[in-house]
Amino acid sequence: MAEPIRALCDELIKAVNVMMEAESSQTYRLEALKFIEEFKEKSPFCVECGLQLAEKSQTAVVRHFGLQILEHVVKFKWNDMAPQEKLQLKNCTMGLLSGGTHPILQEECHVKDALSRIVVEMIKREWPQHWPDMLKEMEALTAMGYQRLLCFGLCFFFFFFSPGTFSYSALPNIICQIKLPFFSLQAKAHWRVGVATLNTLAGYIDWVALVYITNDNCHLLEILCLLLSEPELQLEAAECLLIAISRKGKLEERKPFMVLFDEVAMNYILSAAQSSGGIVERRYTFLKRLCQVLCALGSQICSLVGSDFEVQVPLNLDKYMEALFAFTTHPSQLLRSSTQMTWGNLFRHDILSKDTVVGQMAIKYLRAARISLVKTGFPSKNDCPGCEFSRVDFDSDEDFNCSFNSFRAQQGEAVRLACKIVPFEAFQIAREWVQYQICTPIDTGNTTSKTEKGLCSALSLTAVQWDAMTFFTESVLGQLFKILEKEKIPIDEGMELLQMVVNYETRDPLILSCVLTIISTLFPFVTHQPHFLPQVLFKIFPSITFELVEECKAPRTRAVKNLRRHACSSIIRICRDYSDFMLPCFDMMYEHVKKLFSSELLLTQMEKCALMEALILISNQFKDYNKQKAFLKELMAPVTAQWLSEEMKSVLLDPATFLAYVGADQVISDADTEDQMGINRSRISFCVNTILGVVKRARWPANPEEAKAGGFVVSTISDGAPIYRNPCAEPLQALLPNLFALIRTQNNLFLPENINRLSKTFTRVYEIMDVEKNFALGIPQPLLDAYDSSAYRNIAERMQGFFSSLYDNCYHMLGNAGPCMQQDFYAIEGLAEQIVGSAFTHLDSVPDHRLRPLQLVMSCPHDYYDSLLNPLLGPLFTYLLQRLNFRWQIINQRTSLCAQEEDEAYEENHVTQEVVEEQLLRLVTREVMDLLTVTLQCFHMSHSPFHTGTVFLFIFYFIFCLGDEEMVSMESSQGIQMNTPSDELSELGKCLLQSEDIYMTLLTICFNSLSWKDTINCQRCASVLCWTLLKQVLGCNLLPDAVTWLYTSVLKGLQMHGQHEGCNAALTQLALLIYESLRPRYSELRFIMNQIPDIHVEALEQFDQKTIQSTVSKAGEKKKREQFKRLIAGTVGKPLGQQFKKEVHIRNLPSLFKKPKPTRDILENTDTPFEA
Repeated sequence: MAEPIRALCDELIKAVNVMMEAESSQTYRLEALKFIEEFKEKSPFCVECGLQLAEKSQTAVVRHFGLQILEHVVKFKWNDMAPQEKLQLKNCTMGLLSGGTHPILQEECHVKDALSRIVVEMIKREWPQHWPDMLKEMEALTAMGYQRLLCFGLCFFFFFFSPGTFSYSALPNIICQIKLPFFSLQAKAHWRVGVATLNTLAGYIDWVALVYITNDNCHLLEILCLLLSEPELQLEAAECLLIAISRKGKLEERKPFMVLFDEVAMNYILSAAQSSGGIVERRYTFLKRLCQVLCALGSQICSLVGSDFEVQVPLNLDKYMEALFAFTTHPSQLLRSSTQMTWGNLFRHDILSKDTVVGQMAIKYLRAARISLVKTGFPSKNDCPGCEFSRVDFDSDEDFNCSFNSFRAQQGEAVRLACKIVPFEAFQIAREWVQYQICTPIDTGNTTSKTEKGLCSALSLTAVQWDAMTFFTESVLGQLFKILEKEKIPIDEGMELLQMVVNYETRDPLILSCVLTIISTLFPFVTHQPHFLPQVLFKIFPSITFELVEECKAPRTRAVKNLRRHACSSIIRICRDYSDFMLPCFDMMYEHVKKLFSSELLLTQMEKCALMEALILISNQFKDYNKQKAFLKELMAPVTAQWLSEEMKSVLLDPATFLAYVGADQVISDADTEDQMGINRSRISFCVNTILGVVKRARWPANPEEAKAGGFVVSTISDGAPIYRNPCAEPLQALLPNLFALIRTQNNLFLPENINRLSKTFTRVYEIMDVEKNFALGIPQPLLDAYDSSAYRNIAERMQGFFSSLYDNCYHMLGNAGPCMQQDFYAIEGLAEQIVGSAFTHLDSVPDHRLRPLQLVMSCPHDYYDSLLNPLLGPLFTYLLQRLNFRWQIINQRTSLCAQEEDEAYEENHVTQEVVEEQLLRLVTREVMDLLTVTLQCFHMSHSPFHTGTVFLFIFYFIFCLGDEEMVSMESSQGIQMNTPSDELSELGKCLLQSEDIYMTLLTICFNSLSWKDTINCQRCASVLCWTLLKQVLGCNLLPDAVTWLYTSVLKGLQMHGQHEGCNAALTQLALLIYESLRPRYSELRFIMNQIPDIHVEALEQFDQKTIQSTVSKAGEKKKREQFKRLIAGTVGKPLGQQFKKEVHIRNLPSLFKKPKPTRDILENTDTPFEA
């Protein structure tokens, strides 16, 4: 027998070497793998070969493979082995533990791991019932040297991380066995044993009862704090501390954690946090863990202080915050950002925030923010100490930029909270910083602008410092005006600072943009001294027409474009927030705007629209309907004339004429042709954006009395609420027919005959823009040198941006027309037919990324539900059902085809396109469900003073898609804020469900969506929409086929998404509700249940009887849900990674029970597999 085994071992060794050698071909490697797998599955000599291969005379790779064979035997063949064979394998394995390994410093780690895993698998199957002396045997091994002590720790480490049975009653003994060898460890000898022991301890700390961690006055945690000073063990000790302190549970159980604020423990933590160290991987990882420990400790103190358990503010809170502050000021960007949430919690806490120590630290924190907010430390640079850490933490500058933006948002919140604690000190720090930047000469450094010498780029030292200062000042002053009483606001100091900013002169567009932000931030001070207003306006207006070189025809850089847009946005913001204050300056502004408009070269069309919006916002304070109407007519006269001209009508009505007018059918060969077509595009954009600005901004007074006095109220409804009229309604009504024509034409552009009209220069202008694609893929936007580049790189991108922004703005216009014009819009004769004939035209040809929002539903009065919304929503929902079903069918087919093809069959760009399409479909699907939710269910709305409500009708809108022709003031558009929906149907929902066709369409959409490959959508539909719809007809006589389809759809959803916990809970609850409600009348549900794989028939019969008889009390609801969940468990699909995994079966051991006092006869008759 020995000779065949030896020969078989030789073959296995050869196969292992073939697999591990880099020179082996793929064919030989596959053959070797096949041979090894067949051996493990079919050979009766696995144990013998495994033991022989695991001998110390073999190489480490071969020994590891031999131990893997033994592990495979225990995992998959243990149940078929005789007790004597089990005992023999156990003894051989313990022999390997005691004498089958090399000394601790010579043995390979993976060999020790593999040996420990075998012991763990046997423990899971036999301990404690069949192996009662396991702990004693393991303890005996620890006395045989550090190598056995290390293996002991590894066994318990893998035992924790392996699924299996566990006796909680034996836990104290295990914890004791783990701690004893560690605490008896001598000095630093063989620290690997200490590391293994700490790793093992960490596994149990994560889940054992807190009493085992906090007993003996948290002695274990104190020891772990002491180990923070040991370089060889500090990382593992910190990980143990982190797991322990992060534990949740009852507050009284966590109260002992406050012992870590004692003098000794906190001194060790503070010393470790403040100790210096360079970029050493283990040391840096330790600092990350210690930072997490401090953050977790901060979470615990915020929960305990002020609770019902009389936990006082700890005496060493100052040392704790000093330790946390050490990480806040660390060069590493990752460590800085990790502390921000903890600072926010401390500054937000009702009790801690009032402590003197916290107030003093808030001042230190604000001063430190002056450094940490400066965007430096890019991994590609070497201009600060943080760059070296960034190269460890971030793969690219884009990754660093995304992380820094998130960090800045968190720190901004912490700065605002700190400002609440020390408002005057915060103002002084901000004031000093602004003064310092103004007095400091501009330093472009090595990263100057590529277009103009002497100007900053986005990463120049002065630019990043101004940017950080601007953000800090915004955060502080924005909070200051909210928390201080009017008489306590430092008006004199604020006005002095504003005067200094207004007097500051620079020609650098990046710095000037920051100056505009500071002026907007300080503008509330101007309301206390109105005479200073003209100086502020004269500072802002020149930036609207800013040019680096006067009369330069070269394309403006993005920095210049952004500055001009920023200036326009600043004017709009001031006019929006302080419209009553700006009213005395209206005539002056109007005249200045007219002067700017007189020159065609001074302003772009979008800048003209922005200034018109600002004037409209001020005109809302006229509070005189006739005066405001006259002004709007005068303002819109040029646009109205151009929009209603015969030339424009012919362009908007015919796709071919439209393409020729904008130049999309021409091959660009010279600049003159391009310029002419650019003028035509700008005319269309100017008209559309001006109309949009009027629709968004023109409103009646918010005060009902002022509105009535000004002539804005035409009548009242039955409940006495006023019906308003908008002064812009009359001129806008004349413009709507051309708007519908333009929308219809844009949909027609996607027809094949019109796509063929595009020239080769513009063949891709209808495709998804790069910013939209990157957004869908989660790719961060490039950041370097962006301010030196032009807005679009070529004419094709300009054309693509034109089509994208024009499409967006048309739907913005149409959507805002309802809230703006109210009954003047909804009462238009044939409105439903006009919308269907324009927005719904050729939707099959419109790609997913072009579907856009139309806001009509929530602002529509009840009187127009039947005449407008029913004719619109009925066809829309029917179309959406067909479109989504078709699109998801393509995705499913594509997934199955891709699984059959080799990776080489798909080019990278083709795969990327498919990923984008699938992600866009998910977003479209979710927005459709948003539409269903707000249509059917009641919400508590928070209305803006200008809008009566908005909701998506057409779906999927990226704010990032705003192109060169988009309005600069989109950030100021206002809408509704929606809370959680209620179970009650809205009035619109009740109206829609009166139509059987609409109801069946909605029901089909919701239940079909449960099995589409979108987990988020499935969970929302199952928990919000499906039952809301179905329960409306529970009392009706449903067709058995319909009931079968509904229930089967839910089970299909479980098969697709049941492996996700949230989806499983929502779908299980939905299935239970359907089964309970319909099973008494429909036996078809029982037939479906019988077909579920592995269902327990007797348990189903019992549950079925209880369901039919309705005998379950409310107290038994939870038990009923658990029973039902077990019944349908066979429908839950497995994750892809688990579908082809071989099952491991562990038999249940005999139940533990309290044995009577043993006698000699009982002991003699005991027969367990691991006892001789």
